Amino acid sequence: MNTLFAETLKKRRKEKGLSQIQLGKQMFVNHSTVARWESGTRLPDAAMITRLSRILEVDAGTLLATMTEEYESPKIIMVDDNKVFLSDSLTVLEEVLPGATITGFIWPLEAIEYAKKNQVALAILDIELGSASGLDLCHELVEINSRTNVVFLTAYPDYSLDAWNTKACGFMVKPLTAENVRRQLEKLRFPFLRGADP
Repeated sequence: MNTLFAETLKKRRKEKGLSQIQLGKQMFVNHSTVARWESGTRLPDAAMITRLSRILEVDAGTLLATMTEEYESPKIIMVDDNKVFLSDSLTVLEEVLPGATITGFIWPLEAIEYAKKNQVALAILDIELGSASGLDLCHELVEINSRTNVVFLTAYPDYSLDAWNTKACGFMVKPLTAENVRRQLEKLRFPFLRGADP
């Protein structure tokens, strides 16, 4: 039984002001099918997920993420060698992603060790990390887990061309703001369940 998907679907349907019958009509399925989805006894196929995401105005990747039996809070890391900036930025990330496990690192090697033991959903990396490079760190993190979304954050917009030569999916200019983080979350290559966004 998949309760996470069922609860997510039911909550979003009610937020849209739809009954099971109304959603079923829009989905071209019987309302009993919607009821089974919401009870967790049945899951929709990929075509149905696409329709659901359009009708309920929710990201298809988010719906797919809820279909795993066990939900684990997404692991987010941020790597920046400026302690004050890192601390302030972690507060912004916690505001935007209250359901995530967020960890900051000053040293790239510590971030690599963490990524080897944990499935990192999102890595926000400074490009200049003292004697190390965020560009190199991106390559290592993606090699550890090809589904890690990497977003660069730097004070130097000139680095953007170098950043796009990596497997990163985003680029932000400092300072980190909640608005910029939300914008980047919509562009992730591998969307993940974010929990209750404010």
